[in-house]
Amino acid sequence: MKNRYIESFERTQIGEKKAPQFKAGDTLKLGIQIKEGEKTRIQNFEGLCIAIRGNGVDRTFTVRKMGANNIGVEKTFPLYSASLDSIQVLRIGRVRRAKLYYLRDRKGKAARIRELRK
Repeated sequence: MKNRYIESFERTQIGEKKAPQFKAGDTLKLGIQIKEGEKTRIQNFEGLCIAIRGNGVDRTFTVRKMGANNIGVEKTFPLYSASLDSIQVLRIGRVRRAKLYYLRDRKGKAARIRELRK
């Protein structure tokens, strides 16, 4: 049970921000605002969501992608971050776990996730 002042503060922090429904196993394309000096630009980060944790303002999710030379790159983002410009769900994965940390040890075809058919 949260304090009502904390709840009202969290509601103002979230504001009008809308986030799509996604879960671990989904492939996401994130638009991240990057500030370089006076200029800002949007850089895309596309990868597999391997974990979601927290609730409300504290909700974070971890996205993993394979970088150059097959090096895994993981980034953890707050869901309601100001630097997160857009979240797009590209593929819905069929998984049986909430945390997909076992994918860190897998490479190539062993790291594939089946796609949910509609």
